[in-house]
Amino acid sequence: MTALPTRKLEAFRYADIDALASVWTSLAQPERVEVAAQQKLQQIWLPNGEEIDIRRIEMTLEAGAIARIFALNNAARYGRIELDVTLHEDADFSFNAANIGGHSATLEVVTTIRHIEPHATSRQTVRSVLGGKAVGSYLGKVAVARGADGTDSVQSVKAMLLDRGATANAKPELEIYADDVKCAHGATVGELDRDQLFYAAARGLDLASARALLLEGFVGGLWDEIDGDNEGIAEAARAALKAIA
Repeated sequence: MTALPTRKLEAFRYADIDALASVWTSLAQPERVEVAAQQKLQQIWLPNGEEIDIRRIEMTLEAGAIARIFALNNAARYGRIELDVTLHEDADFSFNAANIGGHSATLEVVTTIRHIEPHATSRQTVRSVLGGKAVGSYLGKVAVARGADGTDSVQSVKAMLLDRGATANAKPELEIYADDVKCAHGATVGELDRDQLFYAAARGLDLASARALLLEGFVGGLWDEIDGDNEGIAEAARAALKAIA
């Protein structure tokens, strides 16, 4: 392994360096995943149940390949997802992820999506729900190379803060060297709507149940496109939300 990173590095600006240091020497090189031309991959990433949970992936999609990744980032102390994806011609990639944490958890999603050939598509949707003094961050770069005309890329980042001590960071970034591309990004940070909470409470729900219901709606749409049973990740997300609601 190389030297332990510091917060001077952009990709580690919000990291829990002390937590990272405790596992740094045991971290393997990023897992490498290749999706062959015209093939489809779907993966569901659940927390490992440990206080510190770090997942590092380098993925390549060959021409016409499709990949769908669904991730729940919910480590009690420090959770980090690093994802570096390279897209060839007509490849189609989507990443749906939730940071859900309370107390003093630090949860990060750090992505680099490389469009190196024409007409590839990427979609990133990240939702964070943060209570206590938790910190949730998304740092995402989309790099469009020369000649990668027809690229279509979207980054959608939203965070819900449940307590005044919680913090959300969002830094979507575009680096474009091609013509005729569609690249969009948006980031918002907010709180639960008091009118919606009142509406739910007026129909018999206690405050905790009303909050949990609204938060489930905020996050639940991330799993709608799962091909097959999504109950595992949906139930894990519900449990995480109830713990901080």
